[in-house]
Amino acid sequence: MQKPSLERLRFNTFPEHQLLTAPLLRMHFHDCFVRGCDGSVLLKSTKNNQAEKDAVPNLSLRGYHVIDAVKSAVEKKCPGVVSCADVLALVARDAVVQIKGPFWDVPTGRRDGRVSIASETRDLPPPFGNITLLKQMFAAKGLSVNDLVVLSGGHTIGTSHCSSFDSRLYNFSGKGDTDPALDPNYVAHLKRKCKPGDNTTLVEMDPGSFRTFDEDYYTLVSKRRGLFQSDAALLNDSETKAYVKLQATTHGSTFAKDFAKSMVKMGEIGVLTGNSGEIRKRCAFVN
Repeated sequence: MQKPSLERLRFNTFPEHQLLTAPLLRMHFHDCFVRGCDGSVLLKSTKNNQAEKDAVPNLSLRGYHVIDAVKSAVEKKCPGVVSCADVLALVARDAVVQIKGPFWDVPTGRRDGRVSIASETRDLPPPFGNITLLKQMFAAKGLSVNDLVVLSGGHTIGTSHCSSFDSRLYNFSGKGDTDPALDPNYVAHLKRKCKPGDNTTLVEMDPGSFRTFDEDYYTLVSKRRGLFQSDAALLNDSETKAYVKLQATTHGSTFAKDFAKSMVKMGEIGVLTGNSGEIRKRCAFVN
């Protein structure tokens, strides 16, 4: 991959940027964990194939219109040069910067894949994953335990549907109980927002600052107020727990720098270069 060769793509032309930062960051993450960072999450399903974007873990992804608009603008300036995978990586970065999050240099030169298969979203770390599973899934992509706990900090922004965590509130072990790893006061708070079977209500992942890129996520996790089981799982490993405690007690110490470094590393998972793949003309369709 080349060093950054593109002018920064300006995301602030989109007025809803603060609402779409988390979805666009998540889209980049979901792209990279399935087939590598090849833009496969952007492809539409065809008559004979269900694509990644129509798999259950991706049904809540938003912001495709932003990627399409940037890609269209870039195509007018330099047709057939910048891949959709690069556009997604750059837009995710600039979206974070727009809410005063960290900046990182995005190496460019990715090419777009031609394959997108819904069943392969099994490679996405689930919100109910325990620490053993999470470490295995990150290691399979060449990411370290440190990358796991750092990238989990992306939950400092955005929202989640109740259905992604309601089992922790109402039927954790199949006996109508709550997850003992959750702070009881937080359980009561979440139950007021999420009734059993609620598939539409959105809950802030970092209550009070869900549009601010900060270390508060780690403070919440340390207080047993992480929204997902995968958040709570960070307290079940000595290395990840130590990082959670560090960020929760020394605000502003290293998180922004660490996040930037891990994002660069994640953005290099399984990239296609050289003669592999293609440069799509439109991100939703192979050429």
